[in-house]
Amino acid sequence: ELNNIEEEETISLPEEFISLCNRRLPRTSQKALAYLKGRGIGKEEILRWKIGYCYNGDYKGRIIIPSFGMAGYANFFIARSYSGEWMRYKNPQVSRNIIFNELYVDWDKDIILVEGVFDAIRAYSIGSSIPLLGSTLRVESKLFQSMVRHDPKVYVALDDDAEYKASSIAENLMRYGIETYFINTSGYEDIAEMPREVLEIRKEEATVMNSNNYLFQKIRSL
Repeated sequence: ELNNIEEEETISLPEEFISLCNRRLPRTSQKALAYLKGRGIGKEEILRWKIGYCYNGDYKGRIIIPSFGMAGYANFFIARSYSGEWMRYKNPQVSRNIIFNELYVDWDKDIILVEGVFDAIRAYSIGSSIPLLGSTLRVESKLFQSMVRHDPKVYVALDDDAEYKASSIAENLMRYGIETYFINTSGYEDIAEMPREVLEIRKEEATVMNSNNYLFQKIRSL
C-alpha cells in the first residue's frame, strides 16, 4: 500500500532572477539566450517553461528553470551554468520529492519520464514530460503515487548509461499495473541531444514492457 506524502515546500526564486519571457530584455541576457539557442531552446520553450537567468548574485551566470506546484508557487528550480562555471548545476537545498512543474502536467497525455529538465524540454513534444531530477524513482515518492492514481501510459526514457535503473523503474510501474514502455535512447548522450524527429520515431517504436521482455531487458542492462 502506498504511503501518504507530506505537503511540499515552497521556495522563492533568486532575488536576481530575470525572466527571459519579457519582451524587452537587458543586454546581459544575450549570453543566456545564446546558450539556450545552442541547445535548441527558443522563445516557445522559454515561455512554456518560464525560463530566466541570473546575471549576478549566488546564481550568477546561470539559467534558472523553475518548478511550480499545484498551488502555483515555486517549489524547486534548476540553476544551470551558461558561463563555464566549474559546477554546472547549483540547485536549492530543498526536498526533491516533487513532481517538477506539477501545475502543468496533463495526466490525460502519455507521461514521458526523463532524467533532467533539458531532457524534459526536448521530450515535451511527444507527451507530458516529467524530469526525475536524477535516474531513480522511489515507490513512495509523490510522482510515483500520482502515476498510480492517474494511471497514464508511461514511457521511460532515461539516458543510455542508466539502462539498469530504467529497468528497475519499469518493474515497479508494471507491479502497480501501469502500462509501461521503454524508449531506446542509445546513440545520444541524453534526450536533450536527440533531434525531435528521432525522438518521435523512437517513441512510436517503443517497447511495451511485460513480464517476458522485462527479464530480457533486465539481463541486457547488467
